Amino acid sequence: MKYINLGNTDIKVSQFALGCWPFAGGDIWGHQEDSDSIAAVASSLENGINFFDTAPGYGDGRSEEVLGEALKGNRDGAVIATKVPPADLKPTNLRKACEDSLKRLKTEYIDLYQIHWPNHDINIEDTVYELNKILEEGKIRSIGVSNFGILDLEAILSLTKVVANQLPYNGIWRAIEFEIKPLCIAKSTGIICYSPLGQGLLAGKYNSPDEVPDGVSRSRLFHKTRSPLCRHNEEGCEVVLFDAIRQVNQLAEKINIPPAVLSLGWLKNQEGISSMLIGARNAEEVKLNKPTFEIKLERDVLDQFSKLTEPVKNYIGSNPDMWNPESQYR
Repeated sequence: MKYINLGNTDIKVSQFALGCWPFAGGDIWGHQEDSDSIAAVASSLENGINFFDTAPGYGDGRSEEVLGEALKGNRDGAVIATKVPPADLKPTNLRKACEDSLKRLKTEYIDLYQIHWPNHDINIEDTVYELNKILEEGKIRSIGVSNFGILDLEAILSLTKVVANQLPYNGIWRAIEFEIKPLCIAKSTGIICYSPLGQGLLAGKYNSPDEVPDGVSRSRLFHKTRSPLCRHNEEGCEVVLFDAIRQVNQLAEKINIPPAVLSLGWLKNQEGISSMLIGARNAEEVKLNKPTFEIKLERDVLDQFSKLTEPVKNYIGSNPDMWNPESQYR
């Protein structure tokens, strides 16, 4: 396992992080036993993962509660990232949100505190002033953001250090490469990738658009009529997408590794990446990711992967919003 410093801090995070949203269970993830979630955290620590990402919005705080319980006795060996919801960015609300997260996580400090989404109805200067006070008090160790485009990122960087920007990034969703990723690199703001396997599309799970569940096919990759959950009005690029997926699967077979390992191996080699969120709902699923921690891909394989997925990148363009035609990013 490789470890990387978050921005210019001394906080070292594993190149792979455990995304803890599934711990919340509920309508989005279905039933989840707390014992399985706790075992997933223990297995992560045993296999070199020290970075855990959650948010109060994941099950109305449930994910944070379970993670806090799972890290009892192991807090010093873990790096916890959580978030403040956009509705709580007013100073008074922000402080309460932070203190509530600390209680749920059963900890005295949060290693990385991220603004979950920008809120353009609240003055960013007021938000940052309070964040910096909480930072000085030691309740948080660093400040990060999530889903920030170039204008919002530049605005907050003019006010404080931002060690990470959490963004959707994978082989078939490369929109951040146009503008956001270069800015993050230039400003030494690390990128934390969510949906690193394109919600399973790069794991070899689906052979055609007809096999993809509504929660995945609502993205802009798919035709506007594909999913009842769809919010966009675009034609999608289903033919181009599945041609790329087919070729990625063939490349994986040629070099004798699973498609998911190939896709994550490509992503971890991209410039500016601090960590990638992997999903695992129990100890066994954590262990299934272990080959990806260790894989080293040759440069020609990385270049082939990039070339195979380039048509999808060109179709999507620079709008990083997976769901909306008019980007929620700024």
